[in-house]
Order: sequence, then structure tokens, then C-alpha cells
Amino acid sequence: MGDLNLRELLRWSWRQLTSMRTALILLLLLALASIPGSVIPQDNIDAFKASQWREDHPDLAPIYEKLGLFSVFDSVWFAAIYLLLALSLVGCILPRTRVYWRGLRAAPPKAPRNLTRLPDSATYRTSEPVDDVLARAQVLLRKRRFRVLAAEGAVSSERGYLREAGNLLFHISVLIVLAGFGIGSLFGYQGGVIVWKDGGFSNNLTQYDDFVPGSLMQAEDMEPFSFEVTDFDVNWLMSGPRKGMAQKFVAHLDYRETPDGEEKEYDLKVNHPLSIGGTDLFLIGHGYAPSITVRDGNGDVAWSGPVIFLPEDQATFTSFGVVKAPDARPRQIGLEGLLYPTYANVDGNPVSLFGDDRNPRISMLAYVGNLGMDSGDSQSVYVLDKSRMTELKKNDGSMFRVDLFPGQTKKLPDGAGSVTFEGMRPWVRIQISKTPGKGVALGGVILALVGLLGSLFIRPRRVWVRARREDEETVVEIAALDRSGGGEVGTELAEIVASLRAGDVREEKS
Repeated sequence: MGDLNLRELLRWSWRQLTSMRTALILLLLLALASIPGSVIPQDNIDAFKASQWREDHPDLAPIYEKLGLFSVFDSVWFAAIYLLLALSLVGCILPRTRVYWRGLRAAPPKAPRNLTRLPDSATYRTSEPVDDVLARAQVLLRKRRFRVLAAEGAVSSERGYLREAGNLLFHISVLIVLAGFGIGSLFGYQGGVIVWKDGGFSNNLTQYDDFVPGSLMQAEDMEPFSFEVTDFDVNWLMSGPRKGMAQKFVAHLDYRETPDGEEKEYDLKVNHPLSIGGTDLFLIGHGYAPSITVRDGNGDVAWSGPVIFLPEDQATFTSFGVVKAPDARPRQIGLEGLLYPTYANVDGNPVSLFGDDRNPRISMLAYVGNLGMDSGDSQSVYVLDKSRMTELKKNDGSMFRVDLFPGQTKKLPDGAGSVTFEGMRPWVRIQISKTPGKGVALGGVILALVGLLGSLFIRPRRVWVRARREDEETVVEIAALDRSGGGEVGTELAEIVASLRAGDVREEKS
């Protein structure tokens, strides 16, 4: 008895899971579950924004981490909805396919006993023999793409079988889209890299700033391309209501598809990716990298080169950055602060008027001590660990800031060294992704449109024609039925009646 109850419970659960209502609910849940992935910064899309979001929301970040909201599409709960939807669709499609196959092979239903009781029907009398009327009705209905069956003094016909095929095709297409998404998640990868002007990149794991591989992705499957950012252009609006806004970002690339391949040029623009084999390169961000030289207390160069500053304000491109000089002696040096691309002093406050680097200036605090980079723990290049550092002050104990325009140098207090602002370089953030299932997903979307069009515009209809002798005349009864609900068959019925009567030569002569 216990086994029977368990069996019944499993059967009931399977029926619930494979019902159309459950499939629609799961589809809605999948759409709702995707919303956090488009609202909250994702680690596998823009790890820098995700890291900045964590810093800006220290209370919410641990909760979001536990819920997997920084990597929604890789989370367990999203995968559960995804797999349940696929299982529900399979369980829904298989029985419907069997029913459709039986219906496709079945003959049209016999004519009802009283055709005149149907909402759309017509009757007329003729002197033409019954057999001639029915024979002509069969020919006419076949020309109108009806499947025809003649039996018991009547002709039964039906068409529109492809409507249900459209419904099935739509459901199958959803499975194909899910399969394409799954293939991309398993065998593809996605990563991001920031490259400044005149900088280069080679497609291997060590070159990425962040990299999220698929579960079955192999490093040898990565295309061996490389590229260099030769220039970066931005058009700034200098008039109108959007004055100061940037538009038309273009990163000029020189790239090779293989190490020994021909060098090619490409202008990488927003929404115009560069495709190399099965890998796509997208331009998703830009900013500035001031070139800074740090000399230590011994006068030696402890750090020199461009430093990535991340924009905090997309309108003015006021950016935050960190400089670390672990080789400085006798004490390590750290700097953190802001870059103002177009600096101005407004009421005693430093601001950037807009994003173009017309008057760049850096303003940073300086620290000396132990950067903690030798502890073995990973550190973000955009975060300065000040737990073992001491902030440098002026001789009078007031705040000391490294405020520099390009070409200027400032000495640090206590003989700690000096900082030079050499100049500016633009940088671009490029997202690199390989999604082997995108062709499958695109095919699924196309099939979904075809299936949807079929289910919307194909009308399953039945037409019956009965003829009988009465008072030395032939009484012809015709009825039509639209099985899709709400369809208008009156026009088609009138055309069929007119065609039948037009072929009645005897009636016309009389």
C-alpha cells in the first residue's frame, strides 16, 4: 500500500510538473530571475563594477554573495529553474506530439446529423443529382487545401493541422534556446581586460583581468589571437542640452588571428564587436590611465608607468585610482586619490567640468609602511590596504596631498621620496567572450517566431456538405466550424456555397 501511495504521489507530481500552467510559471520565474543579472553588476561581466558595488554597499554585499546575485546565471537556484523548465517542456511536448500524430493521421470527423443547427450554415435546392453535388464538393474542398472524406451521403473536410505543429514547434524552440544557453555556459568563456593606448593583449589566461570559464571549457580551445590598441577616439558634445557628454567611442585595433597571421585593422565600437573565429570582442568602457613615476627615499625609481583609474562619475569622468610601490626603500609607498580630467576649482572644491582630458590633475593621499603584498594573500589593484601604513602629513601635522598637473613633481614629507605626473593615456575595457551555443540559440529563436506565426495565423476549420433527395429536388446543406475559437468562417462558407452553385449548370438553365 505504501508503494502504491508513493507511486501515485510521483505520478501526481509528474503531471503537475509537465502541465502547461507549471511551464508558464517556470518561464515567468526564469524571466524574473534574470532581472538581478541585469541590475546588479556581475562578476563574469564587469568584475570592477561588482567590486565597487560591494565597497559601496558593505551591508548588502554579504547577503548578495550568499544568494549568488553577483553571478546570477551561474547560481544553483537559477540552474534549478532552468532545468525544471527544460524537464517540464519535455514532459509537455512528448504527449502532445503523440496526440498530434494521431490527429494528423485521423480522418475528418463525420458530418453532424443536423448541419443547420451550427452557427455558420447554409441550405439551397437544386435539380442536380446527389452524387454530382458531392463529387463536385470533394473537388472544390481539395482545391481549398481541405482533407476530404466522403461517407453516408455527405462530405467531411478539415484543414489547419499545422496550427498544432506551430504550437509544438514553439515549445521545442524554447528547449533549443535553453540548450544553446547551456552549451555556451558549459563550453564557452567570458573575460574582461583593460588595455591602455599603445598597450597589447594576447588571448591566454594570464592576460585577463577577470575570467569566467565554462564547466567543460578547455584552455586549448581559445583562439590564439592578439591585438594592440593603437588609438582611442571620443567625440565630446560641446553644445546643446547634452553638452559635456561623450559619444561615438572608437578603439582602433591592430590584430592578428594567429601569432604568424596577417596583421589587420579594425575600429571597435559599442555594439559593433570584432569576431575572431568563435570569439567576440566588445567595447564596454573607457577611462584614463595617468602615467606616474614614484621615486623612493634613496632617489631610485620604485614605480613608473600608466595606472588605471576607474571612473566614479560617467558625466565628468572623475576617477579613483591607487598606486603601489612595493620596491620603494626604506619604506614602501602607497598613493590613493582622484583624477580630474578637466580640473577646476569651484568655491574651493576641486571638480571636473566634463570628461575630456583638457586640464588633467591628480589629487592623492600618500602613505608609507607595509603594503601587505608579501603576505601571500590576493589583493585588488584598486584597493590600498592601509592597515600597516602611515599617512604622510605636513610638518605642521596638517593633511598632505599630492596635487599635480602633467609634468609636475612633488616631494613627499620626511624624505620618503617624490611623485611625478608624467602624462595621460586613455584606456578601454574590452569584454572577450566565446559562446559556442549562440547559433543554436538563434536557430531556436527563429523557430519560435515561425511556430508563433503558424499558431496565430493558421485557422483549423471543418466544412461539411450533405446532399439528399426531397420532393424530386436535391437539398444541399453546408456548414463550417472554426476550431480555433473566435474565427470568422462566414466569408469562406459563402465562397464555398457560391462555387458549388456556380457549377450547377442544370440550375442555371432552369
